[in-house]
Amino acid sequence: MSTTTALAVDVADARPRETEVDVVVPVYDEEADLGRGVRRLHAYLTERFPFTWRITIADNASSDDTWAIACHLATALDAVHAVHLGEKGRGRALRAAWMASDATVVAYMDVDLSTDLDALLPLVAPLLSGHSDVAIGSRLARGASVVRGPRREAISRAYNLVLKAALHNGFSDAQCGFKAVRSDVAHALLPLVEDEGWFFDTELLVLAERNHLRIHEVPVDWVDDPDSRVDVVTTARDDLRGVWRMVRRFARGDGLLPEGSLPDRSSRRRLAA
Repeated sequence: MSTTTALAVDVADARPRETEVDVVVPVYDEEADLGRGVRRLHAYLTERFPFTWRITIADNASSDDTWAIACHLATALDAVHAVHLGEKGRGRALRAAWMASDATVVAYMDVDLSTDLDALLPLVAPLLSGHSDVAIGSRLARGASVVRGPRREAISRAYNLVLKAALHNGFSDAQCGFKAVRSDVAHALLPLVEDEGWFFDTELLVLAERNHLRIHEVPVDWVDDPDSRVDVVTTARDDLRGVWRMVRRFARGDGLLPEGSLPDRSSRRRLAA
């Protein structure tokens, strides 16, 4: 697992601010969408979100003006923070931002905000209460509403079926870009996660299940971004390689947290109270 030094820009309020939820927005060459997406998210959190929050823009080696825009947003908007990594990889960006965060819960969402923001509160509330350890948005759970092309829909469903057949997971949607984790859980699990790219999500969830952590699913309203830079076929191929790596890893008895690496659930509930 490689390590990367992150350059950070943080314009903080002079008053101490305890942060309950840190929403990370990982970006790569998103100069066209970054300002619009972060300003919309910032407005939503300011007007409608009941917990204390921060937005962290995590730029992973963009080659356009993404980093300059991220710095401007961190200067112009309260509670916006920006980090820059010199290497690509969504998983790498999330790892760096989550491990550095002092929030109670760390989350992430894609910059295009494909997921309806009204799902954020039900995503993080069970984590803040101590009831659950990880929370995911699901486009495949009952009650979800999804607008996307048939090709991407078929690939997504096929991938999740393969994942279930190979690893017998209980969660329904591994790759929805809308997830949250208690910070104590993230700090325990992330050293076990090997992938630095798109398989990072799946690996984190599979490891959480293997360690008997509670995963809360939220059905989401989700609209596909037609300008997404994700190469669906390449990503699916790499994900299948990741699944095979996890099968072999578990066959070796690997992937278990050291005993005592997490406080027990009753302790976490007391801390959240």
